[in-house]
Amino acid sequence: MSIHERTVSLVTGGAGFLGSHLCEQLLARGDEVICVDNFFTGTRRNVEHLLGHPRFELMRHDVCFPLYLEVDEIWNFACPASPVHYQHDPVQTTKTSVHGAINMLGLAKRVGAKILQASTSEVYGDPQVHPQPEDYWGHVNPNGIRSCYDEGKRCAETLFFDYHRQHRLRIKVMRIFNTYGPRMHPNDGRVVSNFIVQALKGEAITLYGSGQQTRSFQYVDDLIRGCMKLMGTADDVVGPVNIGNPVELTVRELAEAVLRLTGSRSELVYRPLPHDDPMQRCPDITRARRLLDWEPCIQLEEGLGETIAYFESLLGLRSPRSMALAARTAVPAVAPTAAAPVPATVPPAVAQRSLPEAVCAPAVTTLENEAGVAA
Repeated sequence: MSIHERTVSLVTGGAGFLGSHLCEQLLARGDEVICVDNFFTGTRRNVEHLLGHPRFELMRHDVCFPLYLEVDEIWNFACPASPVHYQHDPVQTTKTSVHGAINMLGLAKRVGAKILQASTSEVYGDPQVHPQPEDYWGHVNPNGIRSCYDEGKRCAETLFFDYHRQHRLRIKVMRIFNTYGPRMHPNDGRVVSNFIVQALKGEAITLYGSGQQTRSFQYVDDLIRGCMKLMGTADDVVGPVNIGNPVELTVRELAEAVLRLTGSRSELVYRPLPHDDPMQRCPDITRARRLLDWEPCIQLEEGLGETIAYFESLLGLRSPRSMALAARTAVPAVAPTAAAPVPATVPPAVAQRSLPEAVCAPAVTTLENEAGVAA
């Protein structure tokens, strides 16, 4: 039972791509939110719109070091998650997963908090079972260039379940499959962000290998919805639970969808496949459907459209399709015509008056926080 008037939620990695969306939804449900991030891959920009909120607190901290707070729920999202970032300092990546888990589990034990681990489909490695159910142990190289992330997350899961068995800690373990959406880092090396940025810049779209390897992409809103449903389950539901989209497509099909939605004429070029890159990835979400009554609902083209619009704004670029659409919807200029004669009884100033500013001005909506201050 919480001693606080509201649920106090700690989100590690809260200024990252996924964490920032989670912070928003926790605030929306009424929580007090403490967002912790060391800003290695997360950015202040992702949460700056929340800084004036009276129930939001931002703290710069590395989870490799202990943290002493009074909280009710811990959402452990801290860890670089793209190959470009986690291979930059592989030792630190493993420490973030392992030491970070130890420190957050220790905090949860001290204060009696419930804790959720954002694990990953990478625990399945290059799977030989397809699609991947939660009881599949995986096919992971323990000493390859991806191992710092894959094995770090596997060790974190081990720690979570051992704390649960040994200390009766209330845990939830979620395995996240490929997720995309606004606030992805433009240089994270993931295929969605790579393809969109390259298409917007008119650069060649880089495919690794044959482009026939498969992935299953879910939009960030679907992920956060599943994540919050899992945290809200009874204490005997610990996981792991796959949260992902069971609709599978090839990497080439994704590239073609990005080209179609941007209207880009970028060509496709092929490069050698990186070491240990999985050839297939698709979740079995039977458990999520049964335990959480959850499945993704946002279609790929809808989610990609939102993501493309985000990158257009972030990079100050417009896709050929956006420019064509703007040209079609623009109000054409009307050549001035000779003014009709004005009756002498009507003052000339009235006859020439333009539309009121209230009609011409765009509608502006401001969100107010609980203190009544416009955000």
